[in-house]
Amino acid sequence: MEVGSLMETVMLFQEARGGDKFLLGGKGYGLVEMTSLGLPVPPGFVITTDVCKQFYAAGGKVPAGLFDQVRAKIAEVERQTGKVFGGEDRPLLFSVRSGAPYSMPGMMDTVLNLGLNDRTTERLAAITRNERFAYDSYRRLIQMFGKISMGVDAESFERVLEDRRNRAGAKMDIDLSPRELREVAEEFKRIVKQKTGKEFPQDPYTQLELAVEAVLKSWNNERAKEYRRYYKISEALGTAVNIQSMVFGNFGETSGSGVGFTRNPSTGENRLFGEYLPNSQGEDVVAGVRTPIGIDRMDPRVRSQLQEVAKNLEAHFKDMQDFEFTVEDGKLYTLQTRNGKRTAQAAVKIAVDMAKEGLVSQHEAVLRVEPEALESLLHRRLDPTAKDKPLAKGLDASPGAASGVVVFDTDEAAKVGIGKKIILVRPETTPEDIKGLIAAQGVLTVRGGMTSHAAVVARGMGKPAVVGCSEIEIDMEAGSFTTKTGERIEKGETVTIDGTTGKIYRGEVKMVEPEPSPELTTLLKYADGIKRLGVWANADTPEAARKAREFGAEGIGLCRTERMFNAPNRLPIVRDMIMSRDAEARREHLYRLFPFQLSDFRAIFEAMGGQPVVVRLLDLPLHEFLPPLEELLLDIQSLKENGAAADDIHRAEAILSRVSQLAEHNPMLGHRGCRLAVTYPEIYEMQTKAILQAAMELRKEGKQSARVKIMIPLVALAGEFRYLRGVIDKAAENLFREAGSRVDYQVGTMIETPRAALTAREIATESDFFSFGTNDLTQTTFGFSRDDVEARFIPIYIEMGILPQSPFDSVDAAGVGRLVRTAVEEGRKAKGKLEIGICGEHGGDPKSISFFAEAGLDYVSCSAFRVPVARLAAAHAAMAQKTNAVTT
Repeated sequence: MEVGSLMETVMLFQEARGGDKFLLGGKGYGLVEMTSLGLPVPPGFVITTDVCKQFYAAGGKVPAGLFDQVRAKIAEVERQTGKVFGGEDRPLLFSVRSGAPYSMPGMMDTVLNLGLNDRTTERLAAITRNERFAYDSYRRLIQMFGKISMGVDAESFERVLEDRRNRAGAKMDIDLSPRELREVAEEFKRIVKQKTGKEFPQDPYTQLELAVEAVLKSWNNERAKEYRRYYKISEALGTAVNIQSMVFGNFGETSGSGVGFTRNPSTGENRLFGEYLPNSQGEDVVAGVRTPIGIDRMDPRVRSQLQEVAKNLEAHFKDMQDFEFTVEDGKLYTLQTRNGKRTAQAAVKIAVDMAKEGLVSQHEAVLRVEPEALESLLHRRLDPTAKDKPLAKGLDASPGAASGVVVFDTDEAAKVGIGKKIILVRPETTPEDIKGLIAAQGVLTVRGGMTSHAAVVARGMGKPAVVGCSEIEIDMEAGSFTTKTGERIEKGETVTIDGTTGKIYRGEVKMVEPEPSPELTTLLKYADGIKRLGVWANADTPEAARKAREFGAEGIGLCRTERMFNAPNRLPIVRDMIMSRDAEARREHLYRLFPFQLSDFRAIFEAMGGQPVVVRLLDLPLHEFLPPLEELLLDIQSLKENGAAADDIHRAEAILSRVSQLAEHNPMLGHRGCRLAVTYPEIYEMQTKAILQAAMELRKEGKQSARVKIMIPLVALAGEFRYLRGVIDKAAENLFREAGSRVDYQVGTMIETPRAALTAREIATESDFFSFGTNDLTQTTFGFSRDDVEARFIPIYIEMGILPQSPFDSVDAAGVGRLVRTAVEEGRKAKGKLEIGICGEHGGDPKSISFFAEAGLDYVSCSAFRVPVARLAAAHAAMAQKTNAVTT
C-alpha cells in the first residue's frame, strides 16, 4: 500500500554517483562506485534510505509513487540488458537486497531470482537447455520469497528438501535431479498455499513489490535490532533496497559464487583471500551449508581477473575490501563491495602496511583501527607448551582462544551466557543466531567456510571461531557432539577452541598472556606522535607495573595500598591494629607492617624508575579487614559447641564486639578514605614514611626511583586535605631529619565527591595535583550503589532508553562530566598548571577518553592491559579535537 509522495529516490547505479553510504546504503554505494570504475557489475538501481525512513514514519506504508519510479528504472535496465522483466524469451530476473549504511552481514533480507513463475521457468529451461538450473532457481525463489515476503517458516521448506535428499540418496541439494527439483518447486508452492492461504504470486511485479516491502520491514526484525544494539548503530539510519539484474552461479560446473577479500581478514596478509563454491548462488557461500574451495583453486583465468578487481578496489577505496562475485558460464561479475570486517590483528597489520605502502597516511592508519578492537589482541592465547591433545580440527576462521561450556541452542546461549562463559556449537550459524554469538566466548560450526556467516560475524566481534569442522557430528536432540575418534562431549561440558589453529580441546587449556605484535608496536608509535593526553596505568604490584611499562604506560596513576594490608601474612597484624584501643598501640602494630610496605614500594618504584607513581593512601573502612559478622557468629557457636578454650572464645567475642562497633549502614559513604585517616592519622604517617624511605633507599643504592606522588582519597572538604597534608609533611620531615637526606614528593587528592568538584578552587590552593576517581564520583552524583544498581535496574533503564549506557562503562558527560569540567576550571583558577588526571575505570574507555581530552585533563590511567587501547583512543581524541577546531 502506498502513502504520501516522494522526490526522486530511485536511481540507476550510474545515476547515483556522488551519493554517500547514508543515502545509498553500504551495498548501494559499493555498486555505484564499482560501476563508475568500469568493473563488471550487472545493471540495477538503488531505492535510497529516505524511502525506509518514510516507510516507518507512515506506519509501515510504502510512499506513493515509489513503484512508478521502480517501473521506470526497470525499463532502463531492460534496455541495458536486452531482456524483459516477466518476458518469456529473454526473461530479466532481479535480486532484491537490503543495504544499511553500516555493514550488517546477514541481518536483513534478500530475495534472489525474482521474476520467475511457472511459465518463465519452463521457457528458461528450454532456452538455456538447462532444466536443472531453471528449476533450482525457481525453488530458491519460492523458498526465499515464501519465507521473507509471505512469512512461511523456513523449517517447512527444509523438511521437504531433506526428505527429497533422503529419498534420492543425495548428500546435498546440488545432487538432486532436474525432475526432483521441479517436484520440490511444486511442493514448495503447496506449502505456501497451505501456510498462508494464498497462491505463490505468478505476476513478477507483484513479487517485486512484496519483496521490496519485506526488505524494508527487515530493518526492524529482531536479529537486526540485536545487531544494532551490540554495535551501537542508530535505529534512525534505515536501509536502502538494491534491485539488480541476476547473474547465475548455479548455471553449471563452469559457474559459481564466491566471496573475496583483497587481504586476509584474519591475519592481514597482503594476498587475495576468499572462497568459491561451484554451481551455487551467493547465499550458499555465506550460509555455510556447503564448504567451498579456496580462490587459489579456481580457474587461473578467472582468478587472474579477480586479482585485477582486488587491485582496483583497494586503489579506489584505500581500504581492505570484502567483495562478492559470481561466475556465470566462465564470465566474472562483481556484485558487492564493502570495507571488509577483519580481526583486530588484521586491522592493525593492514593499517600499518597500507601506511608503509603509501596508500594512507600514518594519521589515517591510526584512525583505521578502533581502540576497542585492540582488546581482543590483548586477550590470552593458548600456552604453546601445553600438551593437551586436540579432539578435532576445523578451519581457523577467527583467531584467539576461548574456553566455556558447550551450548547448542541459540536462545539458551543468550540466557546462559549472561552468567557463564559459553562456546556456541552449531551445525552452521544463520543470522538468527546473532543473540547466541553475542553471548558466547567463541563459536564452533560443523559446516561453513572462512567467509561463512559465523566466520564473518565472529571476526567482526573479535571472538574466536572454528568453522567447517567436519570431524565432529552434532546430535541436537541428545545435546552432544561426537568426534571421528568416538569421543563424546555433552552440553554443559567445558571445551576450549583455538581460532588461530582451528583446534578444539576437551576442558580448559592453559593460556598465556599476549605479546604485542611488531605492527601493533608501530601503530601505537604513530598514535603516540599524535595524542596529547598522557596514558598511565593502575598497578599495585611490581609485576603489574612492569607489564604496564611494556604496554607503554608513562606512569602509574593509581597504586592502591589495600593489597599491602590484606595479604595473608599481614592481615593478622592489621587485625591486631584494629583491635587496639589507643593510638600508641595502633602505631606499634602499624610499624610491624612497615617493612612489608617498604618492600612493596621499593619494588614498584624500581620497576617504574624515572616515571611518576601516584600512591593512594588507605581507602577501605577498617571493618573490611575483619571477618563478616555472620561468619563470626557461626565460629563462636562452633567454638562453644566443641568445647573450645575460654581464651579462644573470648578472643572471638572481642573481634565480634569490634566488628559490631565498626559496622555501618552505608560503608561506601561512611568511615573510609581521608575520614578514617583524620580519626587515625598514624595510618597515613606510617604509609608516608614507607613510601619516602623506599625512594631514598633506591637513590642511595644508585638506582633510579619513580617520582613520588602521594594521594589522599575521598576528600570533600579543604579542611580534611589541609589537616592530612600536615600529617604527611610532618612525617616526611621527621624521616628526612633522621635520614639526613630528602627526596621530592607531591601530595594531591582524588576528586570523587560532588562537593570536592564544586569546591575545587579551595582544595587546589593546598593540593599539588588532582585525580578524578570517577567510579565513586559516578556513584555519589547519581546516588547509586554500583554493586546493587548494575544487577537490578540499569539494564532495564538502558532497554527503556532512560539511560543510553551504564554510567559506569562510559562517563556521564551531562552530569558527572559537568562536575569534571567544573573541577578542572576551578582548580586551574587557583593553580594555572595544576596537573589533573583520572584513575577510575573510565580511564580505559575510548568514549570517556575522548571526553577527558576535550575537558583538558593531562592524563588518563587505566589497567595495564588497556593501556594500548587508551593510547590509540587518545590519538583518536586528539584528531577529533583538531577536526572540530577546523570546522568551528
